[in-house]
Amino acid sequence: MMDTTEVDTQMGFESEEDDSDMSDEELQEAFAKGLLKPGLNIPVEEAKKFTNNVEGMKQCLSDFCKSLPWAERLDLSNMPAADIVAQAEGRQLAAESGAINAEDDFQREMFFYRQAQATVLEALPKLRKLNIPTRRPEDYFAEMSKTDQHMQKIRKKLLIKQTAMEKSEKAKKLRELRKYGKKVQVEVLQKRQKEKKAMMSAVKKYQKGMTDKLDFLEGDQDKNQKGAGPPKAQTNKKGPNAKRKFKDRKFGFGGKKKGTKWNTKESHNDMSGFRAKMAHGKGGKGGKSFGKGGKKGNKRPGKETRRKMKNKK
Repeated sequence: MMDTTEVDTQMGFESEEDDSDMSDEELQEAFAKGLLKPGLNIPVEEAKKFTNNVEGMKQCLSDFCKSLPWAERLDLSNMPAADIVAQAEGRQLAAESGAINAEDDFQREMFFYRQAQATVLEALPKLRKLNIPTRRPEDYFAEMSKTDQHMQKIRKKLLIKQTAMEKSEKAKKLRELRKYGKKVQVEVLQKRQKEKKAMMSAVKKYQKGMTDKLDFLEGDQDKNQKGAGPPKAQTNKKGPNAKRKFKDRKFGFGGKKKGTKWNTKESHNDMSGFRAKMAHGKGGKGGKSFGKGGKKGNKRPGKETRRKMKNKK
């Protein structure tokens, strides 16, 4: 089989790099000489042959099993273990009757479970006979499949996720509280607007003479009294406490120290010390008015007199 470059050189043709094409006649002559072969220009793929050599596979398996001891293979083929509870109740198992439905998940999983039980019951005596331990010792140390760095990364991601969930829950609660607060605020504003509207309508009716009741004013007074707390009479009704009373009995009551110059109802109504002349400037020394037999008070000189006196100086 010759190379394409040799064919091109023998036939006197240029390569594909020179952008030259062969004519049909030249191709026919080359094919007649045997220079062109199938697959030279178009690749031909051969069909794959699949061989299912069952006997050969079984022979390989038997040879492999013979070469290795059972402790290295640990292969067992068992039927499911007997169900003692079903036998005691007199029920027939589906595995024994051969009526196992592969589509039934419960029957299929129970079949695998009983088969694993039978395998364990058969394998444990063999392992003990070969002196192979079947239990992990107390001081057993095994290499972890995940490194400490990887577990730290996982722990960090879990903490971040937990923190994000806590923040989300907190934000959700705050949003709910805000919604509730806005709802209460809207209700309060609506209530105030309603009361204000009722008040204005009552005032307009009173101004127009449609009614002579002043109930709306009494409502305001009741509100003020509720907001201000109990009246003073009730607060002062209790009097001093037990400690103050004990000290008064022991040391005596020295009298009131503050508020001695405050006016009271009795002092306000007491007119015994009132003097009209003293009150209106008609008597006493230095009075400014002229009374009967009174002296002339000091009178300020006029503006012109004061000017002349100033010039004389």
